[in-house]
Amino acid sequence: MRKKIIILAVIILIISKFWIGIYKDGEWGEKYIFIKHRPIWKTYFYSPRGMSDLKLSEMSEDKQKEQRLFDEFVLKMY
Repeated sequence: MRKKIIILAVIILIISKFWIGIYKDGEWGEKYIFIKHRPIWKTYFYSPRGMSDLKLSEMSEDKQKEQRLFDEFVLKMY
């Protein structure tokens, strides 16, 4: 019985990892929990652009990828 509970808990944690996200507000720095519209392993989202006027083309490849994910999962949903 205990083994089944542990297996169930692990399954719930893995499912949560895919469907629950946390994002950091660019202006105030507060963190919010949200439900993702599609499963993805990434949990923590932030905007490298923040409140600046940077264009996507002015960012490094890593920051562009992060900004696109933030736009898709946070900005388009709210």
